[in-house]
Amino acid sequence: MDLETRQLQQLLSAKNQLPEVVLLKATTTSTNDDIREIAQKGITTGLVCSAQQTQGRGQHQRQWISPEGNIYLSTLVQTRTPLDGRLALEVALNILQIPQLQALNLQVKWPNDLYSAQGKWGGILVEPLSQHQAIVGVGINLKTPPVTDSDQPITSLEDLGLEQMSRLELISELYVAIQNADQTEYNDVYDWMDEVFSDVEDKLEGKMDIDDLRMDYGDYVQNYWEKGEESDDEDDDEEEDFDDEDEY
Repeated sequence: MDLETRQLQQLLSAKNQLPEVVLLKATTTSTNDDIREIAQKGITTGLVCSAQQTQGRGQHQRQWISPEGNIYLSTLVQTRTPLDGRLALEVALNILQIPQLQALNLQVKWPNDLYSAQGKWGGILVEPLSQHQAIVGVGINLKTPPVTDSDQPITSLEDLGLEQMSRLELISELYVAIQNADQTEYNDVYDWMDEVFSDVEDKLEGKMDIDDLRMDYGDYVQNYWEKGEESDDEDDDEEEDFDDEDEY
């Protein structure tokens, strides 16, 4: 075992989040494929991280440009409730709560982009293995890759102002953020939103696709979370409202 792997294990152990398997690679085809092979051996916790991917993929099997020097990691997540489309969002929201990232004015762009006013700096790919187990892959730009054919602006944590955080520390924080994502913390918000959307759909009587009316879950739940935290500090009894013009 090399020194970096031992150091990462120590960081994860200190956070009480040491998986059965920890692999650090210089290059690989896809960390999601690597962790899938680990899961097929009956292992339930694992972390694979590579500095480069040759066949990285994103949403809908689109190619994920994975040049050397950034973070590409995958892990296994066990959920208490059956998987649905919310897991990627909850992973993203947890990543934004990493202490060293909170001052960077980062955002979530539905359904799986880690975003900012300057552009996309990361992404999340969830690949279910069963109703309660999924592979979660995360790609993070530490440095802005030389992409010329992207349909959206691309940036990096370095360009956004991240300073004095080691690569291994960020990997460990990302792993913990992913493992702490669960589909129960935000259920009250989701249930309320589903009621609103269902009511609108009933009133439309099929005259319009309800998907055209659905709000951006990322901004909406992020708004709820941040305002909820403020309310807890100031007045637990104060009723929260939502303003879709808030900026984050």
